[in-house]
Order: sequence, then C-alpha cells, then structure tokens
Amino acid sequence: MIRLLVINGPNLNMLGIREPGIYGRYTLGDLEVMLRESFPEISFTFFQSNHEGAIVDEIQRAYGVMDGIIINPAAYTHTSIAILDALKAVGLPAVEVHLSDISARESFRRHSYISAACLATIAGRHFEGYREAASLLIIHLS
Repeated sequence: MIRLLVINGPNLNMLGIREPGIYGRYTLGDLEVMLRESFPEISFTFFQSNHEGAIVDEIQRAYGVMDGIIINPAAYTHTSIAILDALKAVGLPAVEVHLSDISARESFRRHSYISAACLATIAGRHFEGYREAASLLIIHLS
C-alpha cells in the first residue's frame, strides 16, 4: 500500500472561514474525506501546522516511513528555505499544491522556494489539485 503524507501549512486550518472567495467554503476535514474516498487504496497521513519548524520536523519524520508527500506550504511557499531543504534532505517524491493560482495573485506570492524540490506544482485547482497530486505520485511510485 502506498503511504502519502499530506502537509498543509499556516492558516489552512481556517479553510471554510478564511477568504471563501479565494479558498472556497470547504474545510480541511472535507479535504481529508475527499482524498480518502477518492483513493481508498492509499494510506494517507494528514498534518497541518502554522509553525515552520513543525512542518520541517514532520517532513523529516516521513523519511523511511512514507512513500511520497503532497505539500501545500501556504505562506511558507514564498519564504521557507528550511522546508525546501527538508524536502531535499529526505528525498521523497513530493508534489506542491496551492488552492489558488499563486501566479495570478500579488507579486510576493508568485515565487515558490518549495517547487525546486517537487516533481510538480499544481495551483489554482482548489481541492482537485490535491487529487491530481495524489494521482501523479501514484503514477510516479508505480
């Protein structure tokens, strides 16, 4: 069974409440249900934190335990070399996901440090982006 870690960064615990015009009305719990129902053959572990170091720790814990990572680093996308380095260190295949299209938003949101350690970046597809990320990782790992 393929084991995927799904990491969500800061403020994603507020999905459904935070700027629903951008992020939608579904919650993080809804995302977890959708992924489990879409891929019953996959063992998912979900993690969310508002703290950069906690995300780095979770990526490091995945080494030797998980087969791949889906990561939405949220605001840390644009600032965190530490998360980039952690992804590179563990060497697990990863796909970066963003609910909104970061290339069409404010200029400071257009650069991703994280993408340098990922097989692909999926942006602007809302929850469907996570489903696409899981599919990419399944294909890559098969």
